[in-house]
Amino acid sequence: MAVKNTDRMLDLSRDLLASGVPKYGVGGRRNLIINGAMQVAQRSISEPGISTSGFYTADRFRTGGNLGTWTQTVENDGPDGFSKSLKMLCTTPAASPTAGNFLGLGYRLEGQDLQHLKKGTSSAESVTVSFWVKSNKTGTYILEVGDDSNSNRHINKSYTVNVSGTWEYKTITFEGDTTGAFANDNTSGLALFFWLGSGSNFNTGTLQTSWDVSTTANRAVGNVNLADATSNYFQITGVQLEVGDTATPFEHRSYGEELALCQRYYQKYPVVNATTTFLSGLAITTTQVRVSIRSYGGLMRDDPSISVPTTVQVKGNGVAVTVTSVAASSAGGGGHTFNFNTTTTLNSNHVYYITGTQAAGAFELDAEL
Repeated sequence: MAVKNTDRMLDLSRDLLASGVPKYGVGGRRNLIINGAMQVAQRSISEPGISTSGFYTADRFRTGGNLGTWTQTVENDGPDGFSKSLKMLCTTPAASPTAGNFLGLGYRLEGQDLQHLKKGTSSAESVTVSFWVKSNKTGTYILEVGDDSNSNRHINKSYTVNVSGTWEYKTITFEGDTTGAFANDNTSGLALFFWLGSGSNFNTGTLQTSWDVSTTANRAVGNVNLADATSNYFQITGVQLEVGDTATPFEHRSYGEELALCQRYYQKYPVVNATTTFLSGLAITTTQVRVSIRSYGGLMRDDPSISVPTTVQVKGNGVAVTVTSVAASSAGGGGHTFNFNTTTTLNSNHVYYITGTQAAGAFELDAEL
């Protein structure tokens, strides 16, 4: 066994000397993207009729825009080494976009996770984005990187889908920005946007290929219009963002680790039957149960909003009563604490359980950027 380990170390050394990048990857956390392999999809694996911005399937990746109508799915399809991909399929085309129409896939990162990029200093680091893409719409596409801490700055680079229906690997390097530091907090610092189509408001200028003040007309110059025909599609997986000007092999993480990272931003707990208990809390009045969700799925990025099934009950101490409303509490934990209200008399200072009444719906906690 010792000989085999020695041989492996020699192989790694030769790989590093020959290419500057070890064949077997680099130690430490490299990929700043969560769920880049599209493994986690807490919300859904298939959503039809998409025509507005929002989170729909694969966690952390947000659809942006209002161009055409789409079905978004998480597919059991990918290049070698990847089992999943996110797919956008056009179901209602928009061959002639209006000026304000646009479409793309976005991803945001917290500023406190980006301090090592040294943005806003003379030693600002370059970053490289790598990913796999497949589409039946060949041509030029734009990847935009924006500074949300200093919202008037962006940089845009093009890449080409060369062959229809074939997985292709792309790498794009963005130089460091010496202007404007990222806020060192849990708000959005850096944003990626994979452009899929746009109207004239976004594509009639000159593509902004170096960091500068954001000009809307320079954001998507030359990008194809994926929405110009029914059945056009775009698939992506293996998204990686790392420091430096060289793309390294994709940093695979276990499903469990990716899920835990995603739950910092969003958590979903389906009601599987009428006895499902998601939350418990203390009756602080005769009509109100206060529940803290800080222990569920780990501490979230910020105080989340909560969505509950249409029919929810407070159960315990011999009663099962309908919840009439739910609101964030201003006491005992801010937005991480919620008051479940009912018109039926409860026993103050007693523990009650929050349940669904049938196998439908889900409790959802949202703290997305």
